[in-house]
Amino acid sequence: MNLVTLSGRKLAQLLLGFALCAVLLIWGLPKFGQTTWREVGHVLGTVSLGQSAAFLGLVLLGLWSYTFTLAASLPGLSHLRAFIVNICGSSVSNLLPGGGAVGLAATLAICRSWGFRKRDVSTSAIVTGVWNTLARIALPLIAIVTLSMGRSSLPSLMRDAAIAAVVSGVAIVAIFVAAVRSEEASRRVGRTLDRLLRPLFKRTKRTMTIDALVADLRHRILDIVRSGWLPMTLGLVGYFGFYYLAFLAIMRTTGVDLYHGELFAAFAIGRLLTAVGVTPGGLGVTEAGTVAALVAWGAVPAEATAGVVLFSIFTHLMEVPLGALGWLAWTALPKTPLETDDSDAPDERP
Repeated sequence: MNLVTLSGRKLAQLLLGFALCAVLLIWGLPKFGQTTWREVGHVLGTVSLGQSAAFLGLVLLGLWSYTFTLAASLPGLSHLRAFIVNICGSSVSNLLPGGGAVGLAATLAICRSWGFRKRDVSTSAIVTGVWNTLARIALPLIAIVTLSMGRSSLPSLMRDAAIAAVVSGVAIVAIFVAAVRSEEASRRVGRTLDRLLRPLFKRTKRTMTIDALVADLRHRILDIVRSGWLPMTLGLVGYFGFYYLAFLAIMRTTGVDLYHGELFAAFAIGRLLTAVGVTPGGLGVTEAGTVAALVAWGAVPAEATAGVVLFSIFTHLMEVPLGALGWLAWTALPKTPLETDDSDAPDERP
């Protein structure tokens, strides 16, 4: 009975997310952009196939750059397989509101089929999550700096959102750094979790405490960060860098004539809003916020809206067919699953 209720609630959330996405895209986007779909369609009709191919090439370069982050966080993962993991996980995440958990489950299943242990995949997910948080802290800060040197300012609503993202992100990273750098801090976190979760484990066969798991996780994270911090950082710089180049090229193609600081700020706003999980991948919310900022800074409404729609097609919707190709590639690659799973066993250290 509980399962049925939970499934019904989850289905209602999915339907609500898709409905909100449709409203934001069909009605909200031209409303915030102060234009009509007819005018937007006219601008989109001027984009050639050659230009579209160039946009897709930049996006693919961005996705490939992220393989350096994934490969460094999961030793033994090749760049080709990291690319497959990335596009498969992203395609699943972008299909469902709050689909990050489903994308993580897909990543775990794929990596497990290649012989990676749960404990290694979970460590990779934590480290890359923190690195992505750092990047999303940096983007709005850079945007505020670039706008302060130009003729525009960040809209108050967007500025508040950027500040909130920075504050929450800094708090998350600070807790992470404290737990990793200090063994005593990690033990405190472990003991707290152990007390909170002990009732849930009373009827299970788990013999290892959360305290021990956290301590073991700390050692694994330290190993990854020591050896992989540079390629993980460069991978994210390349990922966001190529995506911004695609955004810039699309905006210039559709006729948006704003200076680089304003365009980068609009790009940063869009990347920030992708974290809003009420719609699949933040679709609709991201586009409405980006268009509102561009028009507020003086962009021609139809051109700005067309540019945002085109960028969303290449960075969001295109990940769905790319993900389908990734799943096909995964089925064709050889599988080397582990015979046993020692995900709860700590590393043996002298």
